[in-house]
Amino acid sequence: MSRLEAKDVITGYGKHEVVHGVSLEAAAGAITCIFGPNGCGKSTFLKAVAGALPAWEGSVRLGDREISNRPVHEVVREGLVMMPQGGGAFPRLTVMENLRMGGHAIADARLVESRIEALLAEYPSLARRTGVAAGSLSGGEQMMLALARALVSEPRFILLDEPSAGLSPALVGETLERVRELTRRGIGILMVEQNIREALPIADKIYILTAGEKRFEGTPADVRDDAQLMSIYMGG
Repeated sequence: MSRLEAKDVITGYGKHEVVHGVSLEAAAGAITCIFGPNGCGKSTFLKAVAGALPAWEGSVRLGDREISNRPVHEVVREGLVMMPQGGGAFPRLTVMENLRMGGHAIADARLVESRIEALLAEYPSLARRTGVAAGSLSGGEQMMLALARALVSEPRFILLDEPSAGLSPALVGETLERVRELTRRGIGILMVEQNIREALPIADKIYILTAGEKRFEGTPADVRDDAQLMSIYMGG
């Protein structure tokens, strides 16, 4: 079974170190959540794992393959895709054009089209709106489009940066349920999320970062109550 493993990752922006030697493991077919206060380095760490930021030190492996500091398109070909905060739909492109962007790392155009056709059969609401600009979709529909686009490359792991951000309370649960459905395909999910109350019930494993360092690793059952969680957040 594939595993995603980050070991002693150090990274940041310019000369400013944000993530200080964080290690993490995520399993295929499971949801691994990263929690932590704003500005603690969660998204920065996720970008380093995906190849969008260089890992200054440490390593990232997907299965038996080293993927740290490789171009993003090569990381995608290895089976890892990242969805940025809000899903990252291209608002001026149509639904179909967005889906085709999900196959940018695949050389066989016919393969891309066949995968999109199969996905549209799974997402009939998108199939009815393939010629519509993504920017005209609702927030929930844009997140659905982003998930479908991520599936075009048939990834082994999907990295999600706050998938519930900007969604109404009613759509948060629906979106996280769609995330859980991805694990039934055997896809591993590594997810940064601020909405702990909604994300904790679907998580198989959790990590908590504070000030760019890992302060907790375990399962949801290992978190006794809100008081313990707040203690960890505050550096206890």
